[in-house]
Amino acid sequence: MQRKKRVLILSEGFGAGHTQAANALAVSLKRMSPHVQTRVLELGSFLHPTIFPMIFNAYKKTLTSQPKLYGMMYRSQYKKKVGRLSQLALHRIFYAQTAHIIRTLKPDTIVCTHPFPNIVVSRLKRSAGLDVPLCTVITDYDAHGTWISAETNRYLVSTPEVKNKLIARGVPSRIIRVTGIPVHPNFWQPQDKGAIRAEFGLKAMPTVLVMGGGWGLVNQEELLKYMVAWRDRIQFIFVLGNNRKAYEEMSADPAFDHEHIKLLGFTREVDKLMEVSDLLVTKPGGMTCTEALAKGLPMLFHEAIPGQEEENAQYFTSNGFGEQLKSVETIDYWFRRLVMQYDEVLQRRQLLTQMLQRTNPEDCSKAILQMVN
Repeated sequence: MQRKKRVLILSEGFGAGHTQAANALAVSLKRMSPHVQTRVLELGSFLHPTIFPMIFNAYKKTLTSQPKLYGMMYRSQYKKKVGRLSQLALHRIFYAQTAHIIRTLKPDTIVCTHPFPNIVVSRLKRSAGLDVPLCTVITDYDAHGTWISAETNRYLVSTPEVKNKLIARGVPSRIIRVTGIPVHPNFWQPQDKGAIRAEFGLKAMPTVLVMGGGWGLVNQEELLKYMVAWRDRIQFIFVLGNNRKAYEEMSADPAFDHEHIKLLGFTREVDKLMEVSDLLVTKPGGMTCTEALAKGLPMLFHEAIPGQEEENAQYFTSNGFGEQLKSVETIDYWFRRLVMQYDEVLQRRQLLTQMLQRTNPEDCSKAILQMVN
């Protein structure tokens, strides 16, 4: 009996989007081909479960408390590949163990949804003779220099604009495919709204989904209280992720104690929540925005982190899929539309969903299967 083809998908836990893309690919590949076996690993967490959470927390703290500093670092390195010093550090931390994982799992193709494992695998190909095709899936609407390596055999990117940015930096056009960012197949499938509302205890009324709790959005107390002042006419779902402190504080606050307000922690059912929502308020992470787009859900973007989130927001606003949340007047405009022009909002979403259904959400998986076979 011929063994199944093996796809090793490597990610990192710096924000949930990279690993969500990796898991979405794994599910899609299995559904498309029973002859493919997948394995998803967050490389740093897998190899260094004690040290890596500390690195992640330091990264998150910098991102939320000093976003301008992060933006300066992002832009200063924008057109550069990872420096030799950083490559050496990653080499020391990951090199031998990653090589051992690859020898053990014997993948036919390696897919990276984050720059760090991409750098490590590229170095193994360059200096250790690793002969496994490498596919890089860029999970934002921009192309930072850290994604680029001569050892990558195929780039899968979100838009033609990202492809052009790679070409401008010397990446051959023939190895770049515009496939969109992979999302879980559930986001492309219509679902029973009534059943979802019953499951979460929601009403059939204009609904706003607020995400980004783990990255500082819920720290904007004045903004949130301004929004929930509409709670008699609009239903709110707050997804707070693993931010337990925010969950406890909001649960104890009378402003959020209302039959039309639902507070949730970490959930794997964002597809259902987006299905029954009419507007998403979020930070413009590439994955969240792509999931919302798959559902035809209009978006308001709150304080993009300088760097890739700014590029994400620019893409979605310029294409009419979202708007920057610049002031409370933006909230008033959208909330009035939900209350007074609800049928029009639903109709626009239906038209957008129909347009999106003409695209092929499995292009990313198909491109990887071509590499495997």
